[in-house]
Formats: sequence, C-alpha cells, structure tokens
Amino acid sequence: MILAQPRYSRDSWLDWSWVTDNTDDIYAAAREHLVLTVLAVAIGLVISVPLGLYAAEHHRFRAPLLSITGLLYTIPSLALLGVLVPYTGLSRTTALIPLISYTLLILIRNIIEGLDSVPRDVTEAAAGMGYTRRAIRWRVELPLAVPAIVAGVRIATVTTVGLVTVTSLIGQENLGQLMISGFQRSFRTEIMVGVILVVAIAIVADLALSGLQRLATPWTRRRATL
Repeated sequence: MILAQPRYSRDSWLDWSWVTDNTDDIYAAAREHLVLTVLAVAIGLVISVPLGLYAAEHHRFRAPLLSITGLLYTIPSLALLGVLVPYTGLSRTTALIPLISYTLLILIRNIIEGLDSVPRDVTEAAAGMGYTRRAIRWRVELPLAVPAIVAGVRIATVTTVGLVTVTSLIGQENLGQLMISGFQRSFRTEIMVGVILVVAIAIVADLALSGLQRLATPWTRRRATL
C-alpha cells in the first residue's frame, strides 16, 4: 500500500507532491471503492425488488421482513466482519455480505412505500380499462413508485460509500486504506485524500441517481412546472 515517505511534509494537510507521485495507487483505491459500492447496491437491489413486491402484495409478510432486515441493519459492521472472516476469509465476499445486508432495509422499505403511495383511483381506472393485476403492478404502480424507489437507492448508495471504508480493516484495498495508513503514520495528506474522495464519490453518485430519476420520471417535471 502507499507509504508516506520522509520527504513529504507531515504538517501539511494536502501535500500535492505526494498526490502526484501516488496517482496510480490512489486511482486503484478509488476504483475498488467504487466497485464495492456498485456491487453491494446492485445485489441489494436484485434481492430487494422481489421481496418488496411480495411484501407490498402480502401485508402479513411485511412486519417479519422489515424486522429481519432491521435487525441486520443494527449489527455493527466490525462485529459482522469478525464473524464472517473465519468462514469466508479476507475476501471481497466477506466485505460484500455486510454491505449488501445494510442496503436491504432501506431498499425494501422504499419499494413498499412507493407502491403504497400509488393512488387507489389510478389502479381502479387501470382495472376498469381491462388491465390484469399483473399488468397494473408492472405498467402502472411500479412506474409511479419510481421516485420513492430511486430515493431509497440514493440513500443506500451514499450510506454504502461510507461503509466501504470499514472493509479496509480486512485488507480490502479501497480509500479506507488511505485513512488507516494516514492515521498510523500521522500523515495528514493520506487522510485528507481518502476523506475528500469518499465525499466526492458520494456526492457524484447521488447527483447521478438524481439525474437518472428525472430522466425516468418526466411526468414529475411537467407536474412541477404547472
């Protein structure tokens, strides 16, 4: 991993000579950070969509599902990593399992809330036009629930960006390694570069998802201009 050499200033909060000398390593750490984030949210979404749809349709399933995912969300990340290491080792799988589990509550809850927020008169009108229950779900309710679902994806993504740093404690070469190395060596530049890039990734991801939501729901823009 990147080392703070004696020739770099330890008193400066951002030594640009160190940054330029270690650009490749910084890029690799940022790329791995982004890969872990995307994988965790994508897999979490794949798991959450069918569970959220089923829970929205079968109300008795909601409470147990939200209780289980809520319990997973409350488990400290370090504790969960410690439990997993003996079984899955210091691997990407060990890093992804907690990250995915923390997205489930956010995503499933927003999927359910988004579907519940669809006005009843809209679904009744669709049924009156001959839509089947399945068609109403996929062609009416889900499109109208997109804003709430994307909001959940945004929250889950920003949260995951921060949590990925913890996985550096099991050897994952992401931006968290910069912060740990900086603290161990009392080298401020490493800490600042790690913090700045984590915040930047979170902001860019949130803005990108916000733009995607606007593209996917053009009717909300038209309604806002009325």
